Amino acid sequence: MKYIIFAGGAGTRLWPLSRKNSPKQFANLADGRSTLQMAVDRLSDVPRDSLYVATNIAYKSMVAEQVPEVPEENIFTEPAKRDQAAAICLTLLRLQKDGYHGPVAILWADHFMDRPDAFVTALQEAEALIDTEPNRFIFLGEKPRFANHNLGWINVGEKEGAGAHTFLGWKYRPEVAACTDMFESGQWLWNPGYFITDTRFLLSLYKTHAPELLALLEDMFDNPERLAKEYATLPAITFDSGIVEKITQDQAVVLAVDMGWSDPGTLYAYKESVVGSGTKNMEVGNVVVQESTDCLVFNEEEKKLVTAIGLEGMVVVNTKDAVLVCHKNDVPNIKTLLKKIESEGKGECL
Repeated sequence: MKYIIFAGGAGTRLWPLSRKNSPKQFANLADGRSTLQMAVDRLSDVPRDSLYVATNIAYKSMVAEQVPEVPEENIFTEPAKRDQAAAICLTLLRLQKDGYHGPVAILWADHFMDRPDAFVTALQEAEALIDTEPNRFIFLGEKPRFANHNLGWINVGEKEGAGAHTFLGWKYRPEVAACTDMFESGQWLWNPGYFITDTRFLLSLYKTHAPELLALLEDMFDNPERLAKEYATLPAITFDSGIVEKITQDQAVVLAVDMGWSDPGTLYAYKESVVGSGTKNMEVGNVVVQESTDCLVFNEEEKKLVTAIGLEGMVVVNTKDAVLVCHKNDVPNIKTLLKKIESEGKGECL
């Protein structure tokens, strides 16, 4: 099986910890390691020629520096950012050109995981399932720890052969009340976005559900100059909306895994990933926090003291060139804040 770690995102929702020139997957978010390095570490037993990192061309040198164990020829680059559907399709075409047809694991470079052994075991089980029946999708579903309404959820049915569950559908970011019911039902799992399938089957899904994108990529693929010039004109489609949402129940199964997975995709999610959901604070760096609950207070400057009193559900981040203070419910608005920063001519802080 080929293992592809996608590491091309901009990570804007983690600003100011994540920047355009150094997105979150390259930042040292835990134990002096980046999430990209953690993702590669989990696959330490995978043959190096079967491990790939797909990223934006602007980040290739950072990938090579952070994970030198990945062969340089296995670092695939996109000429521009065109969202996940194009990035995954381009990677499949490159594997096909190299003569590979078979199981592939689609993984991501920006997650935490407490039990990587369970993750690796699930990948091995998924590979065996694809070897048995290539024309299907394997979802890895994480055992939920709480009713997290900021994630996607997978609805699972009864177990079938080899420990997999039937796939009954999925829902992205359910309403809080519905999410609580889903969590308590025991019939829903978190969706980490890890997929295992066969390259030919996945390309057939592109041909059915995203034929224009596939045709455009195939047309420009063998001409490097054209690919570099025209890739940015491709339609920007997420992999979820372009492909995954179109998968039928009979085309997929789910492996339930308890791998201690979490996604620090936003600043508050970062807090939840480290200290859990609830009233506990996350304090990083030279900070003193008093009479405050459910807060993230993060300080990158060793010689500056950041203090907080009487806060609840707040995010406070201090870096060498920017300070962010917002309520946890306003974290999704950081993207619009960044647009305002750029429009006011202060883009050097992005």
